Amino acid sequence: MCRWIAYTGPQIPMSLALIEAKHSLLVQSERSTMGAEPMNGDGFGVGWYSPHMDTPGVYRDVRPAWNDENFRDVTAHIRSRMFLAHIRATTGTAVQRSNCHPFRHGRWLFQHNGLVPEFHVLRRDLLFEIGQNFFDSIQGTTDSEVLFHLALTYGLETDPPAALSRTINTVESHMDRHGIDGELQFSAAVADGETIYAVRYANHGTPRTLFYATDLDVLKELDPHLEAIPEGSIVVVSEPLGPAMTWEEVPPGTLIRAGRGGVDVEAFRPD
Repeated sequence: MCRWIAYTGPQIPMSLALIEAKHSLLVQSERSTMGAEPMNGDGFGVGWYSPHMDTPGVYRDVRPAWNDENFRDVTAHIRSRMFLAHIRATTGTAVQRSNCHPFRHGRWLFQHNGLVPEFHVLRRDLLFEIGQNFFDSIQGTTDSEVLFHLALTYGLETDPPAALSRTINTVESHMDRHGIDGELQFSAAVADGETIYAVRYANHGTPRTLFYATDLDVLKELDPHLEAIPEGSIVVVSEPLGPAMTWEEVPPGTLIRAGRGGVDVEAFRPD
C-alpha cells in the first residue's frame, strides 16, 4: 500500500518529520514495518499551507523518495504550520505524476492509503457519480483521486465527515450491485488549511493502521533544539515516526479532527 503523514501546529521545517525523524517517511519509503509491503517507491508527494497563499503548494514526483535530492532540499527549506506528505506503492494504476498524492482542489488536500477492490469494474460507475463541476479536475487514474472527487461532490467543503461517509457508502453500494465482496480499505487524510480530518475504515477485515500524537515531546525528540515551540502540535501518521514516542492508535471505524482545538475522535460509518 502506501504510507503518509499529516501535521498541524506551530510552523516547523517539513524535513523534521519527513527526513530527520528516526523512522521518518523517507525511511518508511524503503523500510516500512506496518504496511502491506516494506517498500513504497512508486512516487511521493508533499502538500503544504503558507500564510501568504490562498491555496496549498504541492510537489510530487514519480521517483522514489529516497532517490530524489529535491525531496530533501524542498522539505528542509519550507516551514509550514500544516502539511501532508505521501509515499506511494501502487495497487495497479500507472506510475505517473498525476497519480501521486496528495491531490489538490482549491484549499483542499487529500491523500489515501488503501484500495477500492476491483476498481477497474467500478471505475465507470463511480466516475458518473462525480459532479460536472469537479469532474474536469481529475488528472490521473487512481481510485484515490476518484474518492477525493466523490467527497467534493458530496459536500466536502461544507461538511467533511458527512461527505466522506457518503463517499464510502456510494462505493459500497456499487460493490454490492456488482457482487464484489472484496476488502475496501480507507485510511485517508483531508485538510483545508485549518483542520485535518483522518479516517480509518474497512468494510471487513482489519483497516490499515493509523496513529496520532499530540504531546510536545514528539517534536522535541525529533529535534532537541525545539524547546521553545508552543504546545498544539499534532502528528497523524499511518506508521509511527519513532519507537520511543507515545502514539495513540486510531480504532477501526473512526474519524478524527485535528486542529488548533486539539483532536476530536468520533465514530465513522458509511451513511
